[in-house]
Amino acid sequence: MKLIVGTRGSALALAQTDSIINLVLEKFPDLEIEKKIIRTKGDKILDKSLDKIGDKGLFVSEIERELLEGTIDFAVHSLKDMPTKMSPGLKLAQTPPRQDPRDVLVINPKHQVRHEDLGEWLRTNQGLKIGTGSKRRTSQLKRINETIEPIMIRGNIGTRIEKLVSQDLDAIVLAAAGINRLGIDSLNLYHFSYEDMIPACGQGALAIEVRSNDENTDRIFGFLADETTCVEVEAERTFLKVINGGCHVPVGAIVKKDDHKWTLLAMYGKEDCSSIVYGQMSFEPSLEDAKRAGRDLAMDLVKSLENQER
Repeated sequence: MKLIVGTRGSALALAQTDSIINLVLEKFPDLEIEKKIIRTKGDKILDKSLDKIGDKGLFVSEIERELLEGTIDFAVHSLKDMPTKMSPGLKLAQTPPRQDPRDVLVINPKHQVRHEDLGEWLRTNQGLKIGTGSKRRTSQLKRINETIEPIMIRGNIGTRIEKLVSQDLDAIVLAAAGINRLGIDSLNLYHFSYEDMIPACGQGALAIEVRSNDENTDRIFGFLADETTCVEVEAERTFLKVINGGCHVPVGAIVKKDDHKWTLLAMYGKEDCSSIVYGQMSFEPSLEDAKRAGRDLAMDLVKSLENQER
């Protein structure tokens, strides 16, 4: 049996796809899986921030079209890029184990800062130029240090790391998961705590997308499902869906687990990043209660933001 998987062509997208292929082939060695690289709108337009060129779906629409047309059998995406409302005829397989969801600050090598001093360096230096194309990251950076000057950068991880030096930026913000999946270990990194930087909903998790009526292909991925990750992303993506957040507003959510206590942490703000609200809600580790927490916390934060504006 042969399957064709659709993927973007960046080094990270290919690494993510290869990781799923390898896991599947370990379980089903008689399968043959061929990769098909598909360029998306988000890959083609690199001179504008994401909120200027569209919304969720920028990195998946073209791939979904081929999936619906039957030219590919399944697709692998970063879950944080997936719209919360699935296209008719498509669905997500259960979520595999998640990588590190945190954001990291990548420091320009010109700054000889010891790792244990990076937090203080970020908070106390005036006018740091930090590269990011995300309103979520921008608004939280300004909360850490209001003098930070966010610089819009786009591109894959390698391109952004090159721009760190070529544009003489002090630092850039990336997802830890991408750095880990690419095996990059030569960078001076500061890992943000969830108190400082709430990640994008679903960050670090992969999405495997299949046709809704293709039960055979869907069944292949059943063994990859990770129960903990499935509960986490249920809470985070329900929050995102209810709050109707995308590229145009700063929004993020993450599940934190301490001593068997599960808590959904979230942030939400105005489109111009002038007002940001935070909240949290504890829940039981079940899909149903995760969904409730995501829904209730989203409604709470919408009310909080409205009250701030009065």
